[in-house]
Amino acid sequence: MPDIAALVRSLDGMAQKQQLVRRGARDLDLTRAVKQGDVIRARQGWYTTLPERDPRVRAVRVGGRLTGISAVIALGGWVLDEHPLHVSLPTNASRSRSQWDRHKPIAASNTRGVIRHWDPPDVSDHGTTVAVSLMDALIRVVVDEPLEVAVAALDWATHTRMLDLFDFEALLLKLPTNRRYIGRWVDPECESLPESLARTRLRMRGHSVRGQIPLRTGERIDLVVDECVAIETDGEQFHLASFERDRRKDAEIAIAGLHGLRPSARMVFHEWPLVELAVETAVAIRRPGLRFGNSGVRIPARRNIRINSALRRAGIAQIPEFPKAPSLGEGRRGIRAAPSG
Repeated sequence: MPDIAALVRSLDGMAQKQQLVRRGARDLDLTRAVKQGDVIRARQGWYTTLPERDPRVRAVRVGGRLTGISAVIALGGWVLDEHPLHVSLPTNASRSRSQWDRHKPIAASNTRGVIRHWDPPDVSDHGTTVAVSLMDALIRVVVDEPLEVAVAALDWATHTRMLDLFDFEALLLKLPTNRRYIGRWVDPECESLPESLARTRLRMRGHSVRGQIPLRTGERIDLVVDECVAIETDGEQFHLASFERDRRKDAEIAIAGLHGLRPSARMVFHEWPLVELAVETAVAIRRPGLRFGNSGVRIPARRNIRINSALRRAGIAQIPEFPKAPSLGEGRRGIRAAPSG
């Protein structure tokens, strides 16, 4: 008698009945495995060893596969906070009800926050049994998510080489024309989510930001802002065992003539206004005549009166607008690594 649970696990924890039958499973074996709790019937003809609340199981129960930010999360991508479940369905799938409705109903909490996408065959024919291809998932992220979320996903994909430079160029060409500018914002040398978020947010404020800049010791600074402020953004899990090395690096940053800041990942994630104020105050002290990002465009002051008051005390009267979307040509050049000097 075949071990049904082992067969399902060998198929990444989710298998269709036809796949199991081809490996020697009989209807009696499948029924016994479900009754014994060795596997779960995710949907008619689908068996899994994954927990019932796993996003992959939820997607299959809706009748589709993970897509967009949900597929990126499942692959271990750099994503902050929780997001609705994004599910890709073939264009011929019923839009009126879940295919799982005819079987065991899903708990009410599991039906909330599900966003369905009806995708054409060129999407439906690629990927795995539980998720669309990474390329299709990232295209969905760029179209659906805010800029900083999309940039972080692409930073992760290019940094980890899950998406090589050739595929990145192909992805840009598949995007709607008005989204291709995102290529200018991506940096494959970026090493972490807080670094990615900080870089994007500061650039959106009009700052010049370069990543992974080498010191004389060979170590690299996460971010250099307006050529005068050095930011180290790694979370404390990376630094509890490297206190002395970090202090030496801070000294080297000072020797290089830069103002050093070391916000924690939590500060970047949840206390960004404080980090931003620290950066902009440091820039104002080091380069008092510099407009943010060398921009001459002015927009109304922010709603946050406390931050604006501090900026005025630092001698900065106006805040520039967010940068406009660059052209496709600029976007395609943006994949290059940051200058090393």
